[in-house]
Amino acid sequence: MTTMAARSTPMLTRDDLDRMPDDGNRYELIEGEIVVSAAPIPRHQIAATRLILTLGAACPDHLEVSHAPFDVVLGRHTVVQPDVLVLDPEALDDRGLAGPPLLAVEVLSPSTRHRDLGLKKRVYERAGVAAYWVVDVAGDQATLTAWDLRDGAYVAAAAVAGDEEWTARVPFEVAVAPGRLRR
Repeated sequence: MTTMAARSTPMLTRDDLDRMPDDGNRYELIEGEIVVSAAPIPRHQIAATRLILTLGAACPDHLEVSHAPFDVVLGRHTVVQPDVLVLDPEALDDRGLAGPPLLAVEVLSPSTRHRDLGLKKRVYERAGVAAYWVVDVAGDQATLTAWDLRDGAYVAAAAVAGDEEWTARVPFEVAVAPGRLRR
């Protein structure tokens, strides 16, 4: 017989998330728990901005490219804010995106690395996010690792570094070289 420990605190909802202070931190609700992240460092923001410009230049007219802070509601107990996302504007409501984006991108930071590569990847996969990318601009060479959703599970799509260029097919065709995403 298998036993499971009872959850000691109730699962939080978007209403709880909405009560968080406007203090410069980023608040997300992941599987019923509030997760707080400090404002990103300049290297992170430069990489995200350059990726937004790259994606925006290739984005078809019927889709949109956006960035955090931007609520993406993946369920009653999960509201995330990918650093960069591609979405279908038909799924927007007055408070954000109601459902999974077509692409979610996280730019890794020392404080979010473990969460972005583990918990958030699993959350995006379960929610049906068609493509998930992580960008790392902290090391000697910038890297980009990408997964595409196939039959409900992520499969590796790319792992490139420096000036190596990769052409994504999901959610649309776009060439990305991680070295061009940092200063």
